[in-house]
Amino acid sequence: MATTERQPGKASPRDRLLDAAARLSYQDGVSVGIEALCRAAGVSKRSMYQLFDSKDAMLAASLERRIPWYEAQLAHPDPDSATPRERILYVFEQLARASLDAGYHGCPYLAVLVELKDPEHPASVVARGVKEALAARFRTEAEQGGAREPELLARQLVLVFDGASARAGAGVERLDDGLVMATVTALLDAAGVRQA
Repeated sequence: MATTERQPGKASPRDRLLDAAARLSYQDGVSVGIEALCRAAGVSKRSMYQLFDSKDAMLAASLERRIPWYEAQLAHPDPDSATPRERILYVFEQLARASLDAGYHGCPYLAVLVELKDPEHPASVVARGVKEALAARFRTEAEQGGAREPELLARQLVLVFDGASARAGAGVERLDDGLVMATVTALLDAAGVRQA
């Protein structure tokens, strides 16, 4: 999913730093330098260190701030009338839609986990929490939909989500050809998730 940010002229220095961290780390990776972040935010390094203990803390705060937006992108617009199966499929429809954006680089939370490789890094902790929440969401939907093995199905769905996101983000796969939806549908059918 791509990122969103506030209007630069109206945001506080803290918000401008968080927006810059979100944008630049998504575009260029988490190794983006402090000077580039501060320049993009229009904030001095001194001010950055007054607001955040470290670049790592700023990156973690940036990821955390995007969670509500990220989760809203994957939430079915009418969850009460949709079936668990429809709610699961909607997540993958949104992934396919987002992947068509020219600035799409894959799931920002997966990218952080892959790039940092340090499970104790503050940004990794936030990213892992988001991925665990997605798995829990899939597990809940699978249980409500009557899946025989909800935990297994949730793990499979996260693998498809992350794999599709990474391949589309790397530009080696298109997600608008129906393969992701066919794969998820096959998993739901095999797990016994009800149509209605």
